[in-house]
Amino acid sequence: MADTIELMQEQEDLWTHLQNSDKPVVIYGMGDGALKIMRVMERYNIPLRGIFASDGFVRGHSFEGFPVKHLADMEEEFGDFIILMAFAIHDETTTAMIHRIAEKHEFYAPDVPVAGDNLFTMDFYREHQKEFEEVYSWLADEQSRIVYRDILNFKVSGKLHYLTHCETPIEEAYDNIIQPDEREDYADLGAYKGDTIQELLRFTNGQVNSICAFEPDRKNYKKLCLNVETMGLSEKANLLNVAAYKESGTMLFSNKAGRQSALSKTEGIETPVDSLDNAMQGARVSFVNMDVEGGEKEAIEGCRKTIELWKPKMLISAYHRSEDLYALPMQMREIYPAYRIYFRHYRYIPAWDTNLYCIP
Repeated sequence: MADTIELMQEQEDLWTHLQNSDKPVVIYGMGDGALKIMRVMERYNIPLRGIFASDGFVRGHSFEGFPVKHLADMEEEFGDFIILMAFAIHDETTTAMIHRIAEKHEFYAPDVPVAGDNLFTMDFYREHQKEFEEVYSWLADEQSRIVYRDILNFKVSGKLHYLTHCETPIEEAYDNIIQPDEREDYADLGAYKGDTIQELLRFTNGQVNSICAFEPDRKNYKKLCLNVETMGLSEKANLLNVAAYKESGTMLFSNKAGRQSALSKTEGIETPVDSLDNAMQGARVSFVNMDVEGGEKEAIEGCRKTIELWKPKMLISAYHRSEDLYALPMQMREIYPAYRIYFRHYRYIPAWDTNLYCIP
């Protein structure tokens, strides 16, 4: 079993640090991420002193009653201050820019969950420490242990160096963990426009045996169909305009921008849902890629019979909910205890693209 000090190096969480700091706190960015951070700051009675954006996004905007300023304005007004980053990035150019700002100022990327209400505080970590330690003891290689420790510490602290320390390229995971070939019967749950299908084809000489893809967003689904046709794989593909779930039916689907579309209990349009088990009806599945914006628990349950029958390789997004880092591997091990458990983190700020791999 992992020793406590091995996993959690941080002594306090970001929100406690901000409560105890005398420095002005400003938010970098607008939109949903900024709103989530503002709500947490209100909960912890942390005053917000201003909002700034990248130069191309200022243009006289205001956000939640704050005029949106330039970084230079904040530097002139406050001198020494704390920056909370409120958006997600993964491209090399913008990431480098963020690190340049972080070298000059006290800078954090708060972990506010994409889904669910559990904030990753030190109290949350302590409450589930035994589960985190148990999953850590299962990890199959040293890189997984590095990723797990660093992501836990990042989620508590918001400190960028934890992300850069554990980052690996996507090719490493395909070459060393997934090791796909041309015979894959591939299931893509949350297929978006087909980008993850194209990603797989890079490592299989452009070939697979079959594809079953779920995509609930209508516009994304149309583009998915066109892209699969362009790949020359239409005859091998079963493309479904449904959301992945534990059973068939209908649910509300919140149609947000891009990959952030997700099932919702309170808002959205009525959308068909189905399980992979129902879609496959016992047919072979060798590899499942799952990115369903916080619905992973239910989608995994909808794969139970397929997992028990075929023991497919599984790539599961593990960053939407604070509990994902322990709950998802535990759920997978409950279904098939012999799975080897890996974690990898690709370049992304905050800790998006932190993925769980289950290999038979």
